[in-house]
Amino acid sequence: MEGSTRNHRKWPPVIAGMLLFVAGLALAVGGGKLISLGGSAYYVIAGLSIIACGLLLAMRRGAALWLYALTLFATLAWALWEVGLDWWQLVPRVAILSLIGILLLLPWWRKPLRSKGGSLALVGSIAATVIVAIASQFNDPGSIEGSLANDRQATADSVNPAQAAGDDWPSYGGTNAGTHYSSLAQITPDNIGELEEVWRIQTGDEAGPNAPPEITNQNTPLKVNDSLYICTSHSRAMALSPETGETLWSFDPEISTMGADDFSGWAHMTCRGLAYYDAASYVATNDVATNDDASDSTSFDVFDNSDIFSLDLSFLSLLFGVEENVEENVEENSNTQPMLSETDVMCPRRLYLPTADARLIALNADTGERCANFGNNGEIDLTNNIGEFSPGGYYSTSPATVTENLIILGGHVTDNSSIDEPSGVIRAFDVHTGELVWNWDSGNPDSTEPLPEGETYTRNSPNVWAPISVDEELGLVYLPMGNATPDQYGADRTANDETYSAGLVALNVNDGQVAWVYQFVHHDLWDMDTPAQPVLIDLATDNGPQPAVIQPTKQGSLYVLNRETGEPIVPIEEVPVPQGAVEGDWTAETQPRSALNLLPPPLTERDMWGASPFDQMMCRIQFNSLRYEGQYTPPSLEGSIVYPGNVGVMNWGGVAVDPERQALFTGAKYLAFVSTLVPRDQVTEGQGSASEQGLQANAGAPYAVELGPLLSVLGLPCQAPSWGDVAGIDLQSNEVVWRHPNGTTRDSMPFDLPIGLNVGVPALGGPLTTAGGVSFLSGTLDQYLRGYNITTGEELYKTRLPAGGQATPMTYTGEDGRQYVVVTAGGHGTFGTKMGDYVIGYALPED
Repeated sequence: MEGSTRNHRKWPPVIAGMLLFVAGLALAVGGGKLISLGGSAYYVIAGLSIIACGLLLAMRRGAALWLYALTLFATLAWALWEVGLDWWQLVPRVAILSLIGILLLLPWWRKPLRSKGGSLALVGSIAATVIVAIASQFNDPGSIEGSLANDRQATADSVNPAQAAGDDWPSYGGTNAGTHYSSLAQITPDNIGELEEVWRIQTGDEAGPNAPPEITNQNTPLKVNDSLYICTSHSRAMALSPETGETLWSFDPEISTMGADDFSGWAHMTCRGLAYYDAASYVATNDVATNDDASDSTSFDVFDNSDIFSLDLSFLSLLFGVEENVEENVEENSNTQPMLSETDVMCPRRLYLPTADARLIALNADTGERCANFGNNGEIDLTNNIGEFSPGGYYSTSPATVTENLIILGGHVTDNSSIDEPSGVIRAFDVHTGELVWNWDSGNPDSTEPLPEGETYTRNSPNVWAPISVDEELGLVYLPMGNATPDQYGADRTANDETYSAGLVALNVNDGQVAWVYQFVHHDLWDMDTPAQPVLIDLATDNGPQPAVIQPTKQGSLYVLNRETGEPIVPIEEVPVPQGAVEGDWTAETQPRSALNLLPPPLTERDMWGASPFDQMMCRIQFNSLRYEGQYTPPSLEGSIVYPGNVGVMNWGGVAVDPERQALFTGAKYLAFVSTLVPRDQVTEGQGSASEQGLQANAGAPYAVELGPLLSVLGLPCQAPSWGDVAGIDLQSNEVVWRHPNGTTRDSMPFDLPIGLNVGVPALGGPLTTAGGVSFLSGTLDQYLRGYNITTGEELYKTRLPAGGQATPMTYTGEDGRQYVVVTAGGHGTFGTKMGDYVIGYALPED
């Protein structure tokens, strides 16, 4: 019996020793590979030490505990030398080794070793790691703590009304200035915690089995005309009650698969928003004139066009549905100056809906019916003069921009499919008739007169897929420019491509002629197209107020220019960048970097991360195997790290700017990507991904490209957290005043838990800020709408969403006097969030 007990005690150390031996061997072999690539020697040393510990443990030698205690303590010292008191960086370095040390102190393994001194040494090492872990909780090296000035830089009366939404939210960005700012102040830091869901609807528009890989619900509703207007991923439009969410009307354009069997082969399917036009809003702003023939008859000049009608105030009867003979009114008032079109009369308040099959449809905002006198039975065919393209390869994912006289819109073009894709032309249509007024094609930038039937716009020219802004007072429209495809190979680009891509172009709104251009990336090889709506703000500077435009970018710079001249207000420096593009291509010697930026530090091997020492080591091997010399490392055959990645620091969600406080609120993403060029002879015909990750075919180019995030063998980002922040910026001092990690891993774990790790996760969706001092963001990987104190960045409010909230919230006042916040929760196909079809309204409790 006694012998049996001794045998029972013998095996636990042997088994533990064998496991340690295998773990040490893995570290030693991997560490050898890492050393051969010029990386850290730690893993070889630690691996050999753990192998020795395993052997000693299997032989039941007390020295095993002494050696393991020394290994753990040396690892802790090495970790502190590499990353300091950074909790998330310390975890993969010491957490598992500490846990193993604790297990070795359990009686089954410790007693057979009969080493009291070794046990005490191991307790000391574990205690040291605990002390460091506690200390690291009070240190967040990635955060910036500070407070934005609480006092307003301007009074409410001095804020340009074109830059602030009020009781309504009439445009995608609040107004055509794109500030995503509301002057409403009912919700404040003191009461935001009381915000509650007051209504929720499901649109019925769900992804389905044949959806594109990147089907998304990115819609920002409009609130105007006592209605809430939304669009869905399948281009359906709906009008809702702003107070209850009740459906008032719906419209289904019944989009076509454009010759495909279904939508599964399309790259994208989304609708970010609608555009709204009200003829009366422009009538009200025009000068009032006296009719020579009738002193009591007042007239308004709405639009000067030979195809539209000249009417006096009697047109109001038409607006309210009383049928009259329009021709008689024209004859009776032939001496008056103001004019309305048939569309204005029969469809005075209208919505413009872009569809995924490349149409622009005008709808009566009151009824949801087509505006029959606009275009061809209420729609414009956007494929005119475009030429051939694959189904889903061209359409407007972003809403049009509407001015007094024009509807202006660009279009999405599928990235990296081929070198023969549709033009990136920007077109302006008559807001009343739908006739093409001008077109600006960067491949032919000086000829803006409408292209004749049968001709085609320049193939493959840079496009504008993000929302457009306009300053009607200055008469300028601002275009955030994309790139000529393919993104990662630019040897065949034209001079015009090189001039107009990846920058901001200002056009004269009346004729589409270029007023100025400023490029943010020279010869872009990283898909750093300009992704967000330009923000127009009257900026207070040391030299007095300046009309400014702020352009958020993927590369992390916030470029601040005079929107009248294009001259920088915040300094922009041309910085040297890595050279050595693939054979046949070239790189620019410098790239422009704004002094105002959210650019992360360059990656180093020390920044590689993992859930354990093993996958962290593999990430280090991967890092040293790829080409990386800092930002703008050119794509390569061996694979290059792109950091920030092509998802961007900022993407289509952009930023929110408070013009009173002169402050900016935004989310920021930090994910590294890998770009690998694949020679054409290694690509099978027809091979390629329909999404923007995986193999991109680049048909016709000498190289395809493999794209994807830099991930560990466990599917985690290889670089350490934070992967997503929120930030507050003082636009007077051009200073990032505060920055905090934002979001948790709750919905990214392989199992469902009610909580997540607060590491800071990426967000796809834009911010909203208000005069109440609170800001909102919903686009994080975890399913939450969050509210923040814009002064400090403190998270004040968090509510669970039923699906991914990859959209931009908006706010308005209801008829009940309450301030509402509304967000779309519908998920994002390639971002990996839960799909859905929800639109949800929140408000403070009723009195």
